[in-house]
Amino acid sequence: MIVAAAARAVRIGPVSVRARPRAVLTAAALAAVLAVLFCIDIARGDYAMGLGQVLDTLTGGGTRVQRFVIFDSRLPRTATAVVVGAALGMSGAITQSVLRNPLASPDMLGITAGAGFGATAAVVAGTAGALGVPVAALLGGLATALAVYLLAWRGRGVDGFRLVLIGIGINAALTAGVGWLLVSARLDDVMKAQVWLNGSLSETSWDRFWPTALGLAATLAVAAAAGRSLAALRFGPDTAQALGVRFQRDQALLLLAAVTATALATAAAGPVVFVGLCAGQLARRLMHTLGEPIMGSALVGAVLVVGSDII
Repeated sequence: MIVAAAARAVRIGPVSVRARPRAVLTAAALAAVLAVLFCIDIARGDYAMGLGQVLDTLTGGGTRVQRFVIFDSRLPRTATAVVVGAALGMSGAITQSVLRNPLASPDMLGITAGAGFGATAAVVAGTAGALGVPVAALLGGLATALAVYLLAWRGRGVDGFRLVLIGIGINAALTAGVGWLLVSARLDDVMKAQVWLNGSLSETSWDRFWPTALGLAATLAVAAAAGRSLAALRFGPDTAQALGVRFQRDQALLLLAAVTATALATAAAGPVVFVGLCAGQLARRLMHTLGEPIMGSALVGAVLVVGSDII
């Protein structure tokens, strides 16, 4: 059982904000760890560089070779790892909070499997160009989310447990569909699809970074604008409506933002599983909050993905 840390009021001029010291310190520590991992990930490679050289190059110094290696080769990969991890962590925290179910992550709801099916279909169909696979993955993830939501819809809205059960079923069906596509495809297409299905940052570029970054920013903006609604939705539809929250509208809006960010992240780096499932729970335990902290979950997700890329 988690007991929420006491919150303190911080007043800056006419603005008063409630802040929990433990949550703030934990977020600062996670940001520091992420910064260190970010520099380490950029420094490693065939062309070895020290952390001092990395920092010097990032701040405008360095040789021409160092600038080329960092800005054209390594920085897009590491920056994509940060936004992919943050998007998956934030999306998982939002879905778990809105649906009041710790298993309600994008992985369990079939969003990742839908993106994988779309990408595999694009490879098998021969449309795997520079943008073919990411666009197909994005469309597959969004279409799967729409199907799961419509199947889970009942008269008063969407029940979290029903949504998870339907998502698990859709996930299994799409996984079987991916297997069928791989069995019926040519060997070279199978090899291309397997590289993407394993989840990899090896082919990332600025073209894949920016859509994911914009999706992350949009999700963060929606979560910030609907912060009051997100907190109320954790108590269920009856309590949320009693507090003046438009339950169905806000639930659908938050889920749409989370699904879009997940689909964009999966399109950029492939199906990176379990980050959305565990990031919110880890952040909740580190920060001692009653619900899954959105920013904390984003930081934990980014740390997990960048750390995994280093390993």
